[in-house]
Amino acid sequence: MAKWYVVLCSGRARMLVAMSMHGTAAYRPHTGSLPPLVERALSAARRHGFGHSCRPEQGRLLHLLAGGARRSIAETGTGCGVGLAWLASGAAADVQLLSVERDPARAKVAADVFAAKGGGAADPERLLEPGGVLVVDDFTPSRSWPPTYAGRTDTARLHWLEHPALRTVDLPLAADLSALVAVRRTDL
Repeated sequence: MAKWYVVLCSGRARMLVAMSMHGTAAYRPHTGSLPPLVERALSAARRHGFGHSCRPEQGRLLHLLAGGARRSIAETGTGCGVGLAWLASGAAADVQLLSVERDPARAKVAADVFAAKGGGAADPERLLEPGGVLVVDDFTPSRSWPPTYAGRTDTARLHWLEHPALRTVDLPLAADLSALVAVRRTDL
């Protein structure tokens, strides 16, 4: 299993992953069939009333993507560590994982799950090496341009879709769920 940290990111990572929302409850039918570290993080999220973990569909995507990382993966929005647990469970043993959580209480919960400590901020240009991958999950699919959410332009999604250092695509994962997958440009 990979090494993991909940810390301020200061190096360059091969993959950067951002937090999702509204998923802890989606695991009820899946309990018992998850990687042990995911079970542990999910249990912590439930104990602390954190409902915004990534959904199982997102977790499986993170698990798959982590398997392709060679050196490091960085995640923003640790929450209670469910997404990070999926990443750690899918990554090779020599891959370093870094995670950022702004809320000190949630950072402590995740740190306890992973026996590490930290907090901080993330910038894909600083953290991702050229060719590195960014995943931002838990978007509601949008069929318009510019993308909208709740009747307004979705500026969070546009930030990643139009980021000058990234090539980004919005991937539908379910009828009510999509994820952005971006690659740090190599031509800059």
